[in-house]
Amino acid sequence: MSTTISETKTIRIVNKSRHPLPEYATTHSAGMDLRANLDKSIILEPGQRALIPTGLFIELPEGTEAQIRPRSGLSFKYGITVLNSPGTIDADYRGEVGVLLINLGAADFEVKDGERVAQMVIANYVRVGLEEVPDLRASERGAGGFGHTGVR
Repeated sequence: MSTTISETKTIRIVNKSRHPLPEYATTHSAGMDLRANLDKSIILEPGQRALIPTGLFIELPEGTEAQIRPRSGLSFKYGITVLNSPGTIDADYRGEVGVLLINLGAADFEVKDGERVAQMVIANYVRVGLEEVPDLRASERGAGGFGHTGVR
């Protein structure tokens, strides 16, 4: 069975970095890798966070957002993650794309120029109106929250 990738949208991008444009690593990757654009390396000590510049400026189509997500390898191997994950870039933002990294690992981590530090996923979203009501309709789940279905 063949799968098709949904409609491709074009994103305008200004690249002020020394690195190539973000790209998908494989045919079915959801996210494009973002690279650090640094004059010198940054050492993240355990518990420390830093805003990592990318040198990229994007213009998203209306109705889309860019989600900045951690790279699984950095998270698993070193405890490096995106602090506000997923970070959201709104369609009307025109500033530089930055990645808020934090070191949750036990050792210092060096962020080097050109290193792939996060991934960017472009997603559609729906804006909604809110209707204040006195109560909500019942559902099968009800108010069951964290862990309400058990462990197994």
